[in-house]
Amino acid sequence: ERLESDLALETTKIQSVTEVCGRPSLNTRIVGGEAAPPGSWPWQVSLHTFSSHICGGSLINDQWVLTAAHCVQSLSTSPSLVTVYLGRQSQEGSNPNEVIRIVSHINIHPEYNFLNDNNDIALLRLSEPVNFTDYISPVCLAAPKSTFYSGVDSWVTGWGTIGSGVPLPSPKNLMEVTVPVVGNRQCKCNYGERTITENMICAGLQEGGKDSCQGDSGGPMVSKQGDRWIQAGIVSFGIGCARPEFPGVYARVSQYETWINSLIRINQPGFITFTSEGTDSDLSFSCTTPPTTLTPTKPKRKYLFPKIV
Repeated sequence: ERLESDLALETTKIQSVTEVCGRPSLNTRIVGGEAAPPGSWPWQVSLHTFSSHICGGSLINDQWVLTAAHCVQSLSTSPSLVTVYLGRQSQEGSNPNEVIRIVSHINIHPEYNFLNDNNDIALLRLSEPVNFTDYISPVCLAAPKSTFYSGVDSWVTGWGTIGSGVPLPSPKNLMEVTVPVVGNRQCKCNYGERTITENMICAGLQEGGKDSCQGDSGGPMVSKQGDRWIQAGIVSFGIGCARPEFPGVYARVSQYETWINSLIRINQPGFITFTSEGTDSDLSFSCTTPPTTLTPTKPKRKYLFPKIV
């Protein structure tokens, strides 16, 4: 009987996350390339070490945050050095809707490869659960059979620098930008056949000009389906920022439901299948020139540890 009641409680919690995820009550506008009004992206978190922002992340239930493995790999044995700011709008001044938590566990994907950026995903367990508010609530995650065709609108948020070579500090307010998905075949033409794996998803403009950048690592790339925002990617790496023909590269969230749910047994995140409309133009894409075989250094999109201010 106890086991059945525990299971019933667990099932109720699973349903509750799926019910609330990806529905920010304060986000009612078209967005892109500007400062985000407070509450627009209530799952966005800021990861700090030694009082400095190093990366972003996303809240996926009341006690777990999704981020990039490269953000926290060097901290995996010292999780208490990472502070998570939820409901934060500005990196300067007051944040009346903010909640602060210390990280109690860092879980790096067991197949994360620092050399080729494959499986660049990590889960952080917060020291205590948080209560959901208009300014703090979880995002939905893309389920395994999700399809993100070329051209699907996606939004990326963070406090990263606003362009390659732009001196620190980064913008004090949370920024947002909208960029289209770039299919993996096309992305391989840009970066090289062996650089882009099935565990990655790309997004950006071929002409450049919009992108995530240093300090945005670990943050969410989301797309809207109906009234829900679904996380498709985690900011991972790129060559420069917003450069023509080099879209941003993200860890593909839909590949990781099994791994995520193996760690989060209770109150599991809301996985929702994102289905693109029409046909995928990437299936018929071919490179106009042979794919790159040697790729320049691919900087991760986090600040140096610790960030120099």
